Amino acid sequence: MHLFEPMRLRSVTLRNRLGLPPMSQYSADEHRVTSWHLTHYATRAIGPGLVVVEATAVSPQGLVTPQDLGIWDDAFTGPLTRLADVIREQGAVPGIQLSHGGRKGSRTRPWDGDRWIRPEEGGWEVVGPSAIRFADGYPVPKALTEREIDRVIDQFAEAAARALACGYEFLELHAGHGRLLHSFLSPAANRRTDGWGGDIAARSRLLVEVVRAVRARWSDDLPLGVRLSCVDWLEDGWSLDDSVWLSRVLRAEGVDLVDCSSGGILRPLSVERKPGYQVPFARRIRQETGIATASVGMIRDLWQAGEIIEAGDSDLVFLGRSMLVEPLQIVRAAAQGMVPKSLVPLQYRRAVDQLGGTAGAGEDVPPEL
Repeated sequence: MHLFEPMRLRSVTLRNRLGLPPMSQYSADEHRVTSWHLTHYATRAIGPGLVVVEATAVSPQGLVTPQDLGIWDDAFTGPLTRLADVIREQGAVPGIQLSHGGRKGSRTRPWDGDRWIRPEEGGWEVVGPSAIRFADGYPVPKALTEREIDRVIDQFAEAAARALACGYEFLELHAGHGRLLHSFLSPAANRRTDGWGGDIAARSRLLVEVVRAVRARWSDDLPLGVRLSCVDWLEDGWSLDDSVWLSRVLRAEGVDLVDCSSGGILRPLSVERKPGYQVPFARRIRQETGIATASVGMIRDLWQAGEIIEAGDSDLVFLGRSMLVEPLQIVRAAAQGMVPKSLVPLQYRRAVDQLGGTAGAGEDVPPEL
């Protein structure tokens, strides 16, 4: 296995096994794509095989901040279509993550203090499986009724249909980081005693029902992924064994890839984050269930990503913060003769040749990548 080999998911072929993960930009204008998004994603689509647009809310109640992207209304589809086109023009497959913020909603942006926006300030009611707050300074969420749960399922399905109409070719459901779907999975947040809580099957029911509803509206030819917080980092929370069990279920329901992250079910939580600390989750799920996985989190560069693929730890590697800091690292690596020059836009290849000399002109990839 090789970082710059193609990867096929249903009818979609990624040019390599490198991806940009969904990372919220908190820069939408009335929940619409702005020039910031077009510039941000176009730049980072140079090189990777897959670019996943940030968490996009399936309903107004599903927003985390007022500056989140939305996909619950046809008014948003024109700019979202343009964004998919911009990503595709750079050679990457455009993907999008659908999200409901649940009990983490009604917040200001991180650089605006990350504080609760109260109802009298224009905030909105936050919801969850049970009336358990995420952390101090957060409101107690309203426990969803069964009718409201059914509506959430419909909202995800409707959002999937809009994403398909906008030209996205990969869809990811956000079931991690304490958002609504994750909060139903975790016993730390879900204390329900009806059919949506209790044992692992009941706690997983909402995600499974969302997958089924989305699959009915999303093309059979296109891949569907799920981001999981594979562990809660709590003794009595969601565990890696749970994630292995759930991944088998998701695969049977038509999910093609599990994006393996962790944490986020409550705050504060102390976790030692070191390079590649979440890779073992992707490795175990891949080995024990046969579903494709993505590694993400504290993966610092192309070389570390290459080692992960070479070891067979995952099928895809997402570079997040690294791509924020150095979006064109693939161009620099091409100038050093370390990645295929074919990944570099024609407009930049002269610079690659001049800076890299004969090494930059090569098309071969060294064994370490």
